Amino acid sequence: MNPQGAQNYLRTKIFTATPEQLQLMLYDGALRFGEQARVALEQKNYEQSYNMISRIQKIITEMHSSLKPDVAPDLCKKMSALYNFIYMKLVDANLEHEVAKLDEALNLLRYQRETWTMLMEQLGKTKAAAAATTLDMPAPDARMEASIKISA
Repeated sequence: MNPQGAQNYLRTKIFTATPEQLQLMLYDGALRFGEQARVALEQKNYEQSYNMISRIQKIITEMHSSLKPDVAPDLCKKMSALYNFIYMKLVDANLEHEVAKLDEALNLLRYQRETWTMLMEQLGKTKAAAAATTLDMPAPDARMEASIKISA
């Protein structure tokens, strides 16, 4: 795919995503940039590592600014503290060129991504169950049961 096509695809994907999917994209982007930063740090390419870590920091800032304390104050307080901790680990990794500090931030982001994925799956099941209860479908009868065979 050419660069312009890839850019158009990404733009469409973002504009059609749900808020939950956008959050997942942010985690994915942060982790992708984190892996690139890790490689750059190991190769002592500090300019590249700085650029990649800066991109992660921008994502963390976006996630932090999207918190809604009026909806869930306790959760937002905890998430704010976590995002601040991750951000500071990234600052330390950038200043000290330490892979271990970057890894600490990335491990937290991986855990958060995994938690977010489980939440999305649960939300999907809940939405599907709610939608299924609104369907007007006849109950199965004996004829339908007889026509359904499971082959072994």
